[in-house]
Amino acid sequence: MVKNNIIVWFRNDLRVLDNPTLSKASKTDGNVIPLFILDKQLFNGARSSQNRNRFLIESLINLDNNLKKIKSRLIIAEGDPELILSEYCKKYEVSSVYISEDYTPYSIKRDNAVTNSLNKNGIQVNKFPGRLVVSNLDAIRTKTESIFKVYTPFYNNWSLIQRRQVCPIPEKINTPADIYSIELPKISDLDKKYLSPNVSLGGEDKALEIFNSFKSKNIFDYNEAHNDLPGDKTSRISPYLHFGCISALYMESSVGQSDGETAWKRQLCWRDFYNYILFNYPSNIRSEFQEKYRNLKWNNNDALLKAWQEGKTGYPIVDAAMRQLNNEGWMHNRGRLIVGSFLTKDLFIDWRKGEDYFQKMLIDGDISNNNGNWQWIASVGVDPAPVFRRIFNPTLQQEKFDPDGVYIKKYVPELKNVPLKYLGDPSLMPNDVQEESGCKIGKDYPFPIINHSEARKMTLEEFSRV
Repeated sequence: MVKNNIIVWFRNDLRVLDNPTLSKASKTDGNVIPLFILDKQLFNGARSSQNRNRFLIESLINLDNNLKKIKSRLIIAEGDPELILSEYCKKYEVSSVYISEDYTPYSIKRDNAVTNSLNKNGIQVNKFPGRLVVSNLDAIRTKTESIFKVYTPFYNNWSLIQRRQVCPIPEKINTPADIYSIELPKISDLDKKYLSPNVSLGGEDKALEIFNSFKSKNIFDYNEAHNDLPGDKTSRISPYLHFGCISALYMESSVGQSDGETAWKRQLCWRDFYNYILFNYPSNIRSEFQEKYRNLKWNNNDALLKAWQEGKTGYPIVDAAMRQLNNEGWMHNRGRLIVGSFLTKDLFIDWRKGEDYFQKMLIDGDISNNNGNWQWIASVGVDPAPVFRRIFNPTLQQEKFDPDGVYIKKYVPELKNVPLKYLGDPSLMPNDVQEESGCKIGKDYPFPIINHSEARKMTLEEFSRV
Protein backbone atom coordinates (compact mmCIF):
# COMPACT_ATOMS: atom_id res chain seq x y z
CA MET A 1 0.00 0.00 0.00
CA VAL A 2 1.06 3.57 -0.63
CA LYS A 3 0.67 5.88 2.31
CA ASN A 4 -2.44 7.75 1.23
CA ASN A 5 -4.95 5.32 2.67
CA ILE A 6 -7.89 6.64 4.65
CA ILE A 7 -9.80 5.32 7.64
CA VAL A 8 -13.45 6.29 7.75
CA TRP A 9 -14.20 6.01 11.45
CA PHE A 10 -17.93 5.32 11.79
CA ARG A 11 -19.63 6.32 15.05
CA ASN A 12 -23.23 7.54 14.81
CA ASP A 13 -23.32 7.83 11.02
CA LEU A 14 -24.13 4.22 10.14
CA ARG A 15 -25.28 4.69 6.54
CA VAL A 16 -24.05 4.94 2.97
CA LEU A 17 -26.67 7.42 1.64
CA ASP A 18 -25.85 11.08 2.36
CA ASN A 19 -22.73 10.30 4.36
CA PRO A 20 -20.34 13.19 3.53
CA THR A 21 -17.44 11.45 5.29
CA LEU A 22 -17.75 8.27 3.23
CA SER A 23 -18.50 10.23 0.07
CA LYS A 24 -15.39 12.37 0.39
CA ALA A 25 -13.18 9.34 1.15
CA SER A 26 -14.50 7.51 -1.93
CA LYS A 27 -13.19 10.29 -4.19
CA THR A 28 -9.56 10.01 -3.04
CA ASP A 29 -6.85 7.98 -4.75
CA GLY A 30 -6.05 5.66 -1.84
CA ASN A 31 -7.79 2.71 -0.29
CA VAL A 32 -10.53 3.25 2.27
CA ILE A 33 -10.90 1.34 5.54
CA PRO A 34 -14.45 1.68 6.93
CA LEU A 35 -13.88 1.11 10.66
CA PHE A 36 -16.17 0.81 13.67
CA ILE A 37 -14.62 0.57 17.13
CA LEU A 38 -16.42 -1.21 19.96
CA ASP A 39 -15.15 0.63 23.02
CA LYS A 40 -16.06 -0.27 26.60
CA GLN A 41 -17.91 3.01 27.20
CA LEU A 42 -20.31 2.13 24.42
CA PHE A 43 -21.29 -1.34 25.58
CA ASN A 44 -20.63 -1.25 29.31
CA GLY A 45 -20.41 2.42 30.29
CA ALA A 46 -22.48 4.05 33.02
CA ARG A 47 -24.98 5.31 30.44
CA SER A 48 -24.99 2.35 28.08
CA SER A 49 -28.22 0.58 27.11
CA GLN A 50 -28.89 -3.02 26.18
CA ASN A 51 -31.70 -1.89 23.89
CA ARG A 52 -29.37 0.47 22.05
CA ASN A 53 -26.64 -2.18 21.95
CA ARG A 54 -29.05 -4.55 20.21
CA PHE A 55 -30.14 -1.82 17.79
CA LEU A 56 -26.49 -0.94 17.16
CA ILE A 57 -25.49 -4.52 16.33
CA GLU A 58 -28.36 -4.77 13.84
CA SER A 59 -27.38 -1.42 12.32
CA LEU A 60 -23.74 -2.47 11.94
CA ILE A 61 -24.77 -5.71 10.23
CA ASN A 62 -26.90 -3.71 7.79
CA LEU A 63 -24.11 -1.19 7.20
CA ASP A 64 -21.71 -4.02 6.38
CA ASN A 65 -24.22 -5.43 3.88
CA ASN A 66 -24.64 -2.03 2.22
CA LEU A 67 -20.88 -1.50 2.04
CA LYS A 68 -20.53 -4.88 0.35
CA LYS A 69 -22.89 -3.66 -2.37
CA ILE A 70 -20.26 -1.05 -3.25
CA LYS A 71 -17.37 -3.55 -3.11
CA SER A 72 -16.31 -2.72 0.44
CA ARG A 73 -16.98 -4.08 3.93
CA LEU A 74 -17.12 -2.89 7.53
CA ILE A 75 -14.06 -3.51 9.69
CA ILE A 76 -14.75 -4.10 13.39
CA ALA A 77 -12.17 -3.51 16.13
CA GLU A 78 -12.49 -3.47 19.91
CA GLY A 79 -10.71 -1.33 22.46
CA ASP A 80 -9.76 2.26 23.20
CA PRO A 81 -10.31 4.38 20.04
CA GLU A 82 -7.05 6.27 20.47
CA LEU A 83 -5.00 3.06 20.63
CA ILE A 84 -6.94 1.21 17.94
CA LEU A 85 -6.67 4.06 15.45
CA SER A 86 -2.95 4.48 16.10
CA GLU A 87 -2.45 0.75 15.57
CA TYR A 88 -4.46 0.61 12.32
CA CYS A 89 -2.86 3.78 10.95
CA LYS A 90 0.63 2.35 11.48
CA LYS A 91 -0.17 -1.17 10.27
CA TYR A 92 -2.02 -0.15 7.10
CA GLU A 93 -0.06 3.02 6.19
CA VAL A 94 -2.94 5.43 6.74
CA SER A 95 -2.42 9.14 6.12
CA SER A 96 -5.83 10.47 7.22
CA VAL A 97 -8.77 9.57 9.44
CA TYR A 98 -12.15 10.91 8.35
CA ILE A 99 -14.94 11.41 10.90
CA SER A 100 -18.41 12.93 11.09
CA GLU A 101 -18.36 15.81 13.54
CA ASP A 102 -20.08 15.17 16.88
CA TYR A 103 -21.15 17.65 19.54
CA THR A 104 -21.62 16.08 22.98
CA PRO A 105 -19.07 16.77 25.76
CA TYR A 106 -17.90 13.13 25.75
CA SER A 107 -17.58 13.02 21.95
CA ILE A 108 -15.63 16.28 21.81
CA LYS A 109 -13.23 15.13 24.53
CA ARG A 110 -12.73 11.76 22.80
CA ASP A 111 -12.20 13.29 19.36
CA ASN A 112 -9.74 15.89 20.67
CA ALA A 113 -7.70 13.18 22.38
CA VAL A 114 -7.65 11.05 19.22
CA THR A 115 -6.75 14.04 17.04
CA ASN A 116 -3.85 15.12 19.27
CA SER A 117 -2.51 11.57 19.41
CA LEU A 118 -2.68 10.98 15.66
CA ASN A 119 -1.34 14.41 14.75
CA LYS A 120 1.85 13.66 16.71
CA ASN A 121 2.45 10.78 14.29
CA GLY A 122 1.70 12.82 11.19
CA ILE A 123 -1.83 11.51 10.73
CA GLN A 124 -4.49 14.05 9.81
CA VAL A 125 -8.01 13.93 11.27
CA ASN A 126 -10.58 15.50 8.97
CA LYS A 127 -14.08 16.33 10.21
CA PHE A 128 -17.14 16.45 7.99
CA PRO A 129 -20.80 17.41 8.50
CA GLY A 130 -23.60 14.87 8.57
CA ARG A 131 -24.93 14.59 12.11
CA LEU A 132 -27.39 17.50 12.00
CA VAL A 133 -29.41 19.43 9.44
CA VAL A 134 -27.20 22.49 10.08
CA SER A 135 -23.82 21.17 11.13
CA ASN A 136 -22.04 24.52 11.56
CA LEU A 137 -23.44 25.41 14.96
CA ASP A 138 -21.21 28.47 15.19
CA ALA A 139 -23.17 30.00 12.31
CA ILE A 140 -26.34 30.20 14.38
CA ARG A 141 -26.16 33.41 16.42
CA THR A 142 -28.39 36.28 17.48
CA LYS A 143 -27.89 39.76 16.02
CA THR A 144 -25.54 40.48 18.94
CA GLU A 145 -23.56 37.28 18.24
CA SER A 146 -24.81 35.56 21.38
CA ILE A 147 -26.28 32.08 21.85
CA PHE A 148 -29.99 31.47 21.26
CA LYS A 149 -31.70 30.19 24.41
CA VAL A 150 -35.28 30.12 23.11
CA TYR A 151 -36.42 27.74 20.40
CA THR A 152 -38.56 29.95 18.11
CA PRO A 153 -35.92 32.60 17.29
CA PHE A 154 -33.40 29.76 16.88
CA TYR A 155 -35.77 28.10 14.41
CA ASN A 156 -36.24 31.33 12.47
CA ASN A 157 -32.47 31.73 12.10
CA TRP A 158 -31.91 28.01 11.42
CA SER A 159 -34.48 28.06 8.63
CA LEU A 160 -32.51 30.70 6.69
CA ILE A 161 -29.13 28.92 6.69
CA GLN A 162 -28.12 27.42 3.35
CA ARG A 163 -27.96 23.62 3.39
CA ARG A 164 -25.13 21.50 2.02
CA GLN A 165 -25.82 19.17 -0.91
CA VAL A 166 -27.10 15.67 -0.19
CA CYS A 167 -24.42 13.09 -1.04
CA PRO A 168 -25.37 10.09 -3.19
CA ILE A 169 -24.25 6.57 -2.33
CA PRO A 170 -20.64 6.12 -3.56
CA GLU A 171 -20.39 3.89 -6.62
CA LYS A 172 -17.41 2.00 -5.20
CA ILE A 173 -15.16 1.95 -2.14
CA ASN A 174 -11.73 0.33 -2.48
CA THR A 175 -11.12 -1.66 0.70
CA PRO A 176 -8.17 -4.11 0.81
CA ALA A 177 -9.01 -7.73 1.52
CA ASP A 178 -6.35 -8.21 4.21
CA ILE A 179 -7.62 -5.70 6.82
CA TYR A 180 -8.06 -7.41 10.18
CA SER A 181 -11.57 -7.43 11.64
CA ILE A 182 -13.21 -9.13 14.61
CA GLU A 183 -16.72 -10.58 14.87
CA LEU A 184 -19.56 -8.45 16.18
CA PRO A 185 -21.02 -9.35 19.59
CA LYS A 186 -24.08 -11.59 19.43
CA ILE A 187 -27.46 -10.19 20.43
CA SER A 188 -28.05 -13.39 22.40
CA ASP A 189 -25.13 -12.46 24.68
CA LEU A 190 -26.64 -9.12 25.78
CA ASP A 191 -27.89 -8.70 29.35
CA LYS A 192 -31.60 -9.54 29.12
CA LYS A 193 -32.50 -7.67 32.33
CA TYR A 194 -32.78 -4.37 30.48
CA LEU A 195 -33.57 -5.77 27.03
CA SER A 196 -37.10 -4.87 25.92
CA PRO A 197 -38.91 -7.65 24.02
CA ASN A 198 -40.33 -5.61 21.12
CA VAL A 199 -37.57 -3.29 19.95
CA SER A 200 -37.62 -2.05 16.35
CA LEU A 201 -35.08 -3.51 13.93
CA GLY A 202 -31.99 -1.34 13.43
CA GLY A 203 -30.27 -0.39 10.20
CA GLU A 204 -30.31 1.99 7.23
CA ASP A 205 -32.64 -0.18 5.14
CA LYS A 206 -35.28 -0.19 7.87
CA ALA A 207 -34.81 3.55 8.42
CA LEU A 208 -35.51 4.32 4.76
CA GLU A 209 -38.51 1.99 4.76
CA ILE A 210 -40.02 3.69 7.82
CA PHE A 211 -39.30 7.21 6.54
CA ASN A 212 -40.70 6.55 3.07
CA SER A 213 -43.87 5.10 4.55
CA PHE A 214 -44.29 8.08 6.90
CA LYS A 215 -43.54 10.54 4.10
CA SER A 216 -46.23 9.07 1.86
CA LYS A 217 -48.92 8.76 4.55
CA ASN A 218 -48.90 10.29 8.02
CA ILE A 219 -46.67 13.33 7.52
CA PHE A 220 -49.47 15.37 5.94
CA ASP A 221 -51.54 15.12 9.14
CA TYR A 222 -48.57 15.47 11.49
CA ASN A 223 -49.44 18.96 12.75
CA GLU A 224 -52.88 17.73 13.86
CA ALA A 225 -52.22 14.08 14.73
CA HIS A 226 -48.76 13.99 16.34
CA ASN A 227 -50.25 14.02 19.86
CA ASP A 228 -52.72 11.21 19.15
CA LEU A 229 -51.45 8.42 21.43
CA PRO A 230 -53.43 5.47 20.04
CA GLY A 231 -53.13 6.68 16.45
CA ASP A 232 -49.33 6.68 16.74
CA LYS A 233 -48.83 8.88 13.68
CA THR A 234 -45.36 10.04 14.63
CA SER A 235 -42.50 9.07 12.32
CA ARG A 236 -40.76 6.70 14.80
CA ILE A 237 -37.54 7.69 13.04
CA SER A 238 -35.71 8.99 16.15
CA PRO A 239 -33.69 5.79 16.87
CA TYR A 240 -32.41 5.78 13.31
CA LEU A 241 -31.45 9.44 13.58
CA HIS A 242 -29.58 8.73 16.80
CA PHE A 243 -27.39 6.11 15.15
CA GLY A 244 -27.19 7.99 11.86
CA CYS A 245 -28.91 5.20 9.94
CA ILE A 246 -30.62 8.02 8.07
CA SER A 247 -29.57 11.61 7.48
CA ALA A 248 -31.58 14.45 9.00
CA LEU A 249 -30.69 16.67 6.04
CA TYR A 250 -31.71 13.99 3.54
CA MET A 251 -35.12 13.76 5.21
CA GLU A 252 -35.59 17.52 5.40
CA SER A 253 -34.75 17.85 1.71
CA SER A 254 -37.17 15.04 0.82
CA VAL A 255 -40.37 16.64 2.13
CA GLY A 256 -42.41 19.62 1.04
CA GLN A 257 -43.98 22.70 2.59
CA SER A 258 -47.47 21.55 3.64
CA ASP A 259 -48.56 22.29 7.21
CA GLY A 260 -47.87 18.72 8.27
CA GLU A 261 -44.48 18.58 6.58
CA THR A 262 -43.44 21.94 8.05
CA ALA A 263 -44.53 20.88 11.53
CA TRP A 264 -42.47 17.70 11.23
CA LYS A 265 -39.40 19.59 10.02
CA ARG A 266 -39.66 21.72 13.16
CA GLN A 267 -38.97 18.52 15.10
CA LEU A 268 -35.70 18.13 13.20
CA CYS A 269 -34.90 21.66 14.29
CA TRP A 270 -35.59 20.79 17.95
CA ARG A 271 -32.94 18.08 17.58
CA ASP A 272 -30.44 20.58 16.20
CA PHE A 273 -31.41 23.05 18.95
CA TYR A 274 -30.66 20.67 21.81
CA ASN A 275 -27.34 19.66 20.23
CA TYR A 276 -26.57 23.38 19.87
CA ILE A 277 -27.41 24.06 23.53
CA LEU A 278 -25.30 21.21 24.92
CA PHE A 279 -22.45 22.09 22.55
CA ASN A 280 -22.41 25.67 23.87
CA TYR A 281 -23.26 24.80 27.50
CA PRO A 282 -21.59 21.44 28.23
CA SER A 283 -22.24 21.80 31.98
CA ASN A 284 -25.92 21.19 31.15
CA ILE A 285 -25.06 17.50 30.99
CA ARG A 286 -25.75 17.23 34.75
CA SER A 287 -26.71 20.76 35.84
CA GLU A 288 -29.85 22.82 35.38
CA PHE A 289 -29.42 25.48 32.71
CA GLN A 290 -31.28 27.95 34.92
CA GLU A 291 -28.97 28.51 37.88
CA LYS A 292 -31.81 29.70 40.14
CA TYR A 293 -33.25 26.17 40.09
CA ARG A 294 -30.08 24.36 41.10
CA ASN A 295 -31.19 24.50 44.73
CA LEU A 296 -34.53 22.74 44.36
CA LYS A 297 -35.06 20.17 47.13
CA TRP A 298 -35.98 17.09 45.13
CA ASN A 299 -37.77 14.16 46.72
CA ASN A 300 -35.40 11.16 47.05
CA ASN A 301 -38.05 8.44 47.33
CA ASP A 302 -36.82 5.23 45.70
CA ALA A 303 -40.18 3.49 46.13
CA LEU A 304 -41.97 6.20 44.14
CA LEU A 305 -39.23 6.16 41.51
CA LYS A 306 -39.54 2.39 41.13
CA ALA A 307 -43.33 2.61 40.79
CA TRP A 308 -42.86 5.17 38.02
CA GLN A 309 -40.23 3.04 36.27
CA GLU A 310 -42.43 -0.06 36.36
CA GLY A 311 -45.63 1.70 35.29
CA LYS A 312 -47.41 1.12 38.59
CA THR A 313 -48.33 4.63 39.68
CA GLY A 314 -52.12 4.23 39.70
CA TYR A 315 -52.40 6.79 36.90
CA PRO A 316 -53.23 4.76 33.76
CA ILE A 317 -51.89 7.19 31.15
CA VAL A 318 -48.55 7.41 32.98
CA ASP A 319 -48.37 3.64 33.45
CA ALA A 320 -49.25 2.93 29.81
CA ALA A 321 -46.45 5.18 28.56
CA MET A 322 -43.89 3.70 30.96
CA ARG A 323 -44.87 0.17 29.99
CA GLN A 324 -44.55 1.09 26.33
CA LEU A 325 -41.01 2.22 27.11
CA ASN A 326 -40.18 -0.99 28.95
CA ASN A 327 -41.74 -3.13 26.24
CA GLU A 328 -40.49 -1.39 23.11
CA GLY A 329 -37.49 0.70 24.15
CA TRP A 330 -39.42 3.64 22.73
CA MET A 331 -42.23 5.95 23.84
CA HIS A 332 -44.64 8.25 22.01
CA ASN A 333 -43.55 11.87 22.42
CA ARG A 334 -46.80 12.91 24.12
CA GLY A 335 -46.24 10.04 26.55
CA ARG A 336 -42.73 11.37 27.27
CA LEU A 337 -44.17 14.75 28.21
CA ILE A 338 -46.79 13.16 30.46
CA VAL A 339 -44.41 10.86 32.35
CA GLY A 340 -41.75 13.58 32.57
CA SER A 341 -44.20 16.02 34.10
CA PHE A 342 -45.46 13.33 36.49
CA LEU A 343 -41.99 12.41 37.73
CA THR A 344 -40.72 15.95 38.21
CA LYS A 345 -43.89 17.82 39.15
CA ASP A 346 -46.13 15.23 40.86
CA LEU A 347 -43.52 13.02 42.51
CA PHE A 348 -41.00 15.89 42.54
CA ILE A 349 -38.18 13.49 41.81
CA ASP A 350 -34.97 14.85 40.29
CA TRP A 351 -35.19 15.11 36.49
CA ARG A 352 -31.73 13.51 36.25
CA LYS A 353 -33.18 10.23 37.53
CA GLY A 354 -35.77 10.29 34.78
CA GLU A 355 -33.11 11.15 32.22
CA ASP A 356 -30.93 8.27 33.44
CA TYR A 357 -33.77 5.75 33.17
CA PHE A 358 -34.69 6.94 29.69
CA GLN A 359 -31.03 6.74 28.70
CA LYS A 360 -30.94 3.15 29.94
CA MET A 361 -34.09 2.03 28.12
CA LEU A 362 -34.53 4.14 24.97
CA ILE A 363 -33.20 3.00 21.62
CA ASP A 364 -33.19 6.69 20.66
CA GLY A 365 -31.45 7.66 23.92
CA ASP A 366 -29.57 10.61 22.47
CA ILE A 367 -27.61 12.53 25.12
CA SER A 368 -28.40 16.03 23.81
CA ASN A 369 -32.09 15.47 23.11
CA ASN A 370 -32.74 13.44 26.24
CA ASN A 371 -31.08 16.10 28.39
CA GLY A 372 -32.85 18.98 26.65
CA ASN A 373 -36.28 17.37 26.83
CA TRP A 374 -35.96 16.48 30.51
CA GLN A 375 -34.80 19.96 31.46
CA TRP A 376 -37.66 21.40 29.38
CA ILE A 377 -40.39 19.37 31.09
CA ALA A 378 -38.82 19.94 34.52
CA SER A 379 -38.92 23.71 33.83
CA VAL A 380 -35.21 24.12 34.59
CA GLY A 381 -33.77 24.35 31.06
CA VAL A 382 -33.76 26.63 28.03
CA ASP A 383 -36.92 27.80 26.27
CA PRO A 384 -38.51 28.65 29.62
CA ALA A 385 -42.23 28.97 30.37
CA PRO A 386 -44.11 29.55 33.63
CA VAL A 387 -43.81 26.41 35.77
CA PHE A 388 -47.57 25.86 35.99
CA ARG A 389 -47.79 25.50 32.19
CA ARG A 390 -45.70 22.33 32.33
CA ILE A 391 -47.57 20.57 35.11
CA PHE A 392 -49.86 18.12 33.34
CA ASN A 393 -52.92 16.62 34.99
CA PRO A 394 -52.65 12.90 34.05
CA THR A 395 -56.40 12.37 34.02
CA LEU A 396 -57.00 15.32 31.71
CA GLN A 397 -54.14 14.18 29.47
CA GLN A 398 -55.85 10.82 29.08
CA GLU A 399 -59.19 12.46 28.23
CA LYS A 400 -57.54 14.69 25.64
CA PHE A 401 -55.02 12.38 23.97
CA ASP A 402 -56.46 8.89 24.57
CA PRO A 403 -60.18 9.64 24.87
CA ASP A 404 -61.33 6.10 24.09
CA GLY A 405 -58.67 4.45 26.25
CA VAL A 406 -57.18 2.47 23.34
CA TYR A 407 -53.58 3.32 24.22
CA ILE A 408 -54.08 2.59 27.92
CA LYS A 409 -55.78 -0.76 27.35
CA LYS A 410 -53.04 -1.82 24.94
CA TYR A 411 -50.25 -1.37 27.48
CA VAL A 412 -52.15 -1.84 30.76
CA PRO A 413 -54.25 -4.93 30.01
CA GLU A 414 -55.57 -5.28 33.57
CA LEU A 415 -57.71 -2.21 32.77
CA LYS A 416 -59.19 -3.61 29.55
CA ASN A 417 -62.68 -4.04 31.03
CA VAL A 418 -62.74 -0.85 33.11
CA PRO A 419 -65.54 1.49 31.96
CA LEU A 420 -64.27 4.54 30.11
CA LYS A 421 -65.70 6.96 32.68
CA TYR A 422 -63.31 5.53 35.30
CA LEU A 423 -60.28 5.00 33.09
CA GLY A 424 -58.68 8.32 34.01
CA ASP A 425 -58.74 7.34 37.69
CA PRO A 426 -59.78 3.71 38.28
CA SER A 427 -59.63 4.20 42.06
CA LEU A 428 -62.97 6.02 41.75
CA MET A 429 -64.73 2.81 40.67
CA PRO A 430 -67.36 1.60 43.13
CA ASN A 431 -66.77 -1.92 44.47
CA ASP A 432 -69.42 -3.48 42.26
CA VAL A 433 -67.86 -1.95 39.14
CA GLN A 434 -64.45 -3.24 40.23
CA GLU A 435 -65.94 -6.72 40.54
CA GLU A 436 -67.65 -6.50 37.15
CA SER A 437 -64.50 -5.28 35.40
CA GLY A 438 -62.24 -7.84 37.06
CA CYS A 439 -59.95 -5.11 38.33
CA LYS A 440 -59.72 -4.79 42.10
CA ILE A 441 -57.92 -1.58 43.01
CA GLY A 442 -55.05 -2.30 45.35
CA LYS A 443 -54.82 -5.87 44.08
CA ASP A 444 -55.04 -5.97 40.27
CA TYR A 445 -54.09 -2.33 39.79
CA PRO A 446 -52.55 0.09 42.33
CA PHE A 447 -54.14 3.01 44.10
CA PRO A 448 -52.70 6.37 42.94
CA ILE A 449 -49.31 6.81 44.62
CA ILE A 450 -49.78 10.59 44.87
CA ASN A 451 -52.60 13.13 44.92
CA HIS A 452 -52.14 15.28 41.83
CA SER A 453 -53.77 18.44 43.20
CA GLU A 454 -51.75 18.37 46.40
CA ALA A 455 -48.55 17.57 44.52
CA ARG A 456 -49.12 20.44 42.10
CA LYS A 457 -49.51 22.88 44.97
CA MET A 458 -46.32 21.69 46.70
CA THR A 459 -44.35 21.88 43.44
CA LEU A 460 -45.39 25.46 42.78
CA GLU A 461 -44.46 26.37 46.37
CA GLU A 462 -40.98 24.83 46.02
CA PHE A 463 -40.31 26.60 42.72
CA SER A 464 -41.47 29.87 44.29
CA ARG A 465 -39.16 29.31 47.26
CA VAL A 466 -36.04 29.26 45.12
